[in-house]
Amino acid sequence: MSSVPSLVQSVDWLALAPPTLTAAVALVVLVADLFLPAARKPLLGWIATAGLALAALSLLPLLGGDRRTFCLSGHPDVCSYVADPFALVIQFLVLAGALLTALLSVDTIRDHDLPAGEYWFLLLSSAAGAALLPASRDLATLVIALEVASLPAFALVGLRRGDRLSSEAALKFFLSSVAATAVMLLGVSFLYAATGSLHLSRVAHALTALPDPRLATLASAGVALTLVGFAFKTAAAPFHFWVPDTYVGAPLPIAGYLSVVGKAVGFSGLILVTVQGFPSYAGVWGPALAVLAALTMTVGNVAALRQDPRRAHSAVRLLAWSSVGQAGYLLVPIAAAGYLHDPAHAIGSTVAYALMYAAVNLGAFAVAAVVARTRPANRITDYRGLYHRRPLVALALGFFLLCLAGLPPGIIGLFAKVTVFSAAVDAGLAWLAVVMAVNVVIALYYYLQWTTVLFRGAEETAAARAPEAAPGQAPHRTDIPAPLATAIALAAVLGIALSGAPELVLRFASGALL
Repeated sequence: MSSVPSLVQSVDWLALAPPTLTAAVALVVLVADLFLPAARKPLLGWIATAGLALAALSLLPLLGGDRRTFCLSGHPDVCSYVADPFALVIQFLVLAGALLTALLSVDTIRDHDLPAGEYWFLLLSSAAGAALLPASRDLATLVIALEVASLPAFALVGLRRGDRLSSEAALKFFLSSVAATAVMLLGVSFLYAATGSLHLSRVAHALTALPDPRLATLASAGVALTLVGFAFKTAAAPFHFWVPDTYVGAPLPIAGYLSVVGKAVGFSGLILVTVQGFPSYAGVWGPALAVLAALTMTVGNVAALRQDPRRAHSAVRLLAWSSVGQAGYLLVPIAAAGYLHDPAHAIGSTVAYALMYAAVNLGAFAVAAVVARTRPANRITDYRGLYHRRPLVALALGFFLLCLAGLPPGIIGLFAKVTVFSAAVDAGLAWLAVVMAVNVVIALYYYLQWTTVLFRGAEETAAARAPEAAPGQAPHRTDIPAPLATAIALAAVLGIALSGAPELVLRFASGALL
C-alpha cells in the first residue's frame, strides 16, 4: 500500500519573524487605539516605533543562514518563503526605512490632526507587506505581499481629510496601482496556464522547454505583462505619472516612505521575477529594462531641472522627480543582469545603491518636514538662508543633496553611482553608461542649485517674517521635535559612516546573492 506524503509541515517562525512581528504590532496598535483616551494617543506612536525596532532586531538570528518554510511536500528546495541574504538585506532596508518614517510621523500626526490609530495601523501593515515581499518565492505570494504593502499606502496618502490635494493624490495613486495590479495578475495567470506552477524556480525551469508553441506565446505575453505591472510599481517611465502629485498630496513622512520603501518593494519584486523566474527570457527583459532605465532617468532629471523654485511645494516636487531619476539608475544593474552569466554582482550594485538612496532621501524628506513647520508651501526659495537660521539642519540637507548628486563629501553617493556605471560597462551596455553619465551631469545642476540656496542670505520679506498658515493646521512652531531631530541625525550619521567606508556597502550588498 503506497504511502501518501503528508501535507502537514512545520512552520519556521524564526524565519517569518520580521513580517510577522510587524503585523502583530499593527494589530496591537489597532486594539489599543480603542481603549486609549485622546490624551494618551501619542503612546501608539512609540509602540509602533518599538515594534519596528524589534522586527529589525529579529533579523540578527537569521544572518548567515538560508532558512525556508512553506515548501512543497517532497521538494524541500521549492518553497514559498526563503530567508536568504537577499531577503534579509531588503528586509533591513524596509524596516529601517519604516522606522525612520515612524520618527518623522510622531509630530506630523499631531500637527495635522491625523487619526493616530489608523495612521500607525496602516503604516505597520504596509511595512509588514513590504518585509514579506523580498522573501516570497512564488508569484501568488509576491502579488499578495505587493498588495499588502500598497493598499494601506493609498489610505495613508489620503488621510488628511478635507484636503483636496491629499484626496486627489490618493485617487491617482489608487487608480494607477490598481491598473498595475490588474495587468500583473493577467500576466501571472498566463504564466500559470503555460507552466502549471507559481513557484519561481519551477516557472524558470518550465519556461526553458515549453512543448507547445501556443504555450510559448502565452508565456511570452505573461512575462511582458508581469514586467509592465512592476514598471508601474517602480515608477519607471512612462508609468511614473502618479509620482509628483502623490508625493505633494501625501503627508511628508508618507511621501518619504513611498520614495524609499515603496521603491524597495517594487525593485525587489522585479529582481525576483526577472533573475529567478524568467532567466530564459533575459534576451527580452534585459534590453527592455535598459531602454526603461534610460527613459526613466532622463524623464525624471529633465522634469526636476524644470521645477520653478518659487512654485508652491516645489521642494517636494523636485524630490519626487528626483526619485523618478534615481529609479532609472536603480534599473541599470537589473538590465545589466540580463546580459551576464552571473547576475549576482549586478544585483549587488542595485542593492548597494538602494541602501545609499534610502538613508539620504529619507534624511532630505526629514529636513523638508522641518521647513514645512514654518513654511507650509515648502518652496525651494523657502530654504534660502536656512544655514543662518538652522546651521546643522542646513548642513545635513546639503550633505544629503550632495550624496544624491554623487559629489564629495557624499562619497557614498559617488561610490554608488560608479558601481552602477561599472555594472553597465561590464554588461557591454556602453550606450546606457553614456546616457547615465549625461543624466548625472543634468542632476548636478538642480542638486547644486538647491544646495547653494541654503547658504545665501535670507530675504527679509513680509512673507518671511510672517509664516504662511494653512487651513486646518495647528500653529507653526520654530522648534524641532526630538523624534524629527533624531531621524535627521540618524540619516546623517548613516550617510557619513557609509561615506567613510563605501566598500563595506558593496560587500554587504554583494552578499545578497540570488
